[in-house]
Order: sequence, then C-alpha cells, then structure tokens
Amino acid sequence: MDYWMIIAVLCAYIIKGLCAFANTLVFSTILSFRTSNLNITPIELIVGYPANAIIAWKEKKSLQWKIWIPLSLLVIAGSIPGALLLKNADNTIIKIFFGIAVAAIGVEMFFRESRQVKKKSSPFILWIIGAVSGLLCGLFGIGALLAAYVGRTADNNQSFRGNLCMVFLVENTFRILLYLAAGIITPVIMKTAVFLLPFMLTGLGIGNYLACILDEKKVKKAVILSLIISGVWLVIKNIGWL
Repeated sequence: MDYWMIIAVLCAYIIKGLCAFANTLVFSTILSFRTSNLNITPIELIVGYPANAIIAWKEKKSLQWKIWIPLSLLVIAGSIPGALLLKNADNTIIKIFFGIAVAAIGVEMFFRESRQVKKKSSPFILWIIGAVSGLLCGLFGIGALLAAYVGRTADNNQSFRGNLCMVFLVENTFRILLYLAAGIITPVIMKTAVFLLPFMLTGLGIGNYLACILDEKKVKKAVILSLIISGVWLVIKNIGWL
C-alpha cells in the first residue's frame, strides 16, 4: 500500500470533518502527482461514501428536500458523460483539466468566503452548477461547486452540511453503480478502498473535533489557497513546462 494514499486520506477527511466538503479535492490533488485519476476517483468514491452517510444522518433534522433533490438529479445527469470521459480520455489531458478545475473552483471559493453578504442564486445558476458539478463528479468526484451553491441557499451551517452531504450520498450511490457497470471499480480498487476506511474514520473524527475548537473560516481559506496553488502547479507540470 502506497503510504501517500494513507496520508491523502487522513488529510482529506480531516478537512471533510472541518468543512463537510473539499475531501475529494484534497485527496485527488495529493495523488494526482503520482497516479492516474482512473485509479484515484473510484477509490475516493468508495472511501467517502460512509463519511457522507454519517454527516447526512447527523444533520438529518436540517435537510431541505427543495435543496438536495433538484441538485441530486442534476448531478446524476452530469455524472454519466463524466464517467465516460474518465475511462476513455487521455490521462494527461484529464490531469490538466483537473488542475484547471481545482484552481478555478479554489478562486471562486476564496472570493465567496471573503464576502460577508450571502447572495441569492437563481434557478438558472442552479442548472449550470448542477450540470457542471455532475461532469466534475463523474470525472473526479469533485463536489466543491455544489458547496458553492448550497452555501448560498442553506439557512445555517447544519443545513449546509446536511444538505450538501445528502446530495453527495445520492450521487455517490448512483456513481458506484455506474462505475461498476463501466468496469471502473475493480477488485483491486475495492480492496484498496476497504483498507483505507479506518484512516478515513480517523481523519473524520479529528476533523469533527477540530471543528469545535478552530476558526472554520480561517481553515477554509488556508485549504482554498493550497488548492489553488496545487491546481496551477499540476497544470504546469502536465503541460511540460517543468
């Protein structure tokens, strides 16, 4: 077992416990310098499934069907072409696209966190975010764009965490079935994911504890800046400038 996977899982799920999202961005960004996204994405999907179930159950009283059901349907629709691209596209091109997506999402998240007033999003924005998020979920499992939308519509932090993880849970269920049908999830990937589950639970527990004692906004900004730098670096590396 590559020790980098253990480090990636621990870091990713400490962030998950703190923010309720960005675990896939952290996990995939760390490992994208070492292996193909065709291996990274299904492993993170299986490892992250119980984490989303735990948080969604914990915040079940804050769930709002008007938020999570439409987003879930849109994300599922976008996951199909994303999964096909993941299996068939050139790995270098996927990594460049992933780096651009990470950097762009990081910039959007940074400016959103800097704003003091929550902006009301239109239904049109919902469709765009849902479709693009589905494509990114199918390719990389990235749900940060969903966090950008839910963050604008949820009433409080509990509602944000619960509804976001409920969308992830529905989308994860669909994508696991889709990946199995497409042959993306293999016995080796399943074995690796199961091995990593204890490290996921450890990281999630640490993150939940730190969420009670650290300034959440400062943590989010530190994570976001790291993602932007990593995304840009990944693009430069795969273009061949280094």
